[in-house]
Amino acid sequence: MEQVIQTFKRKDAEERIPVLRMEIDYELVSLHDAMLEGSLEVVNQCKHRLEVLRQELVRLEA
Repeated sequence: MEQVIQTFKRKDAEERIPVLRMEIDYELVSLHDAMLEGSLEVVNQCKHRLEVLRQELVRLEA
């Protein structure tokens, strides 16, 4: 039973990783735009979101 659960989790992770990479790319574009506009609030929001996404990606790739 434990192997079935692990296999299911692994499959979920394999499907989530590409989505996470796209979300990171989008946030990087948003961060770039915010930096060009000089919007410090949006820059900080993007940085926070990128950190959350990075942590999730590290967990899934481990």
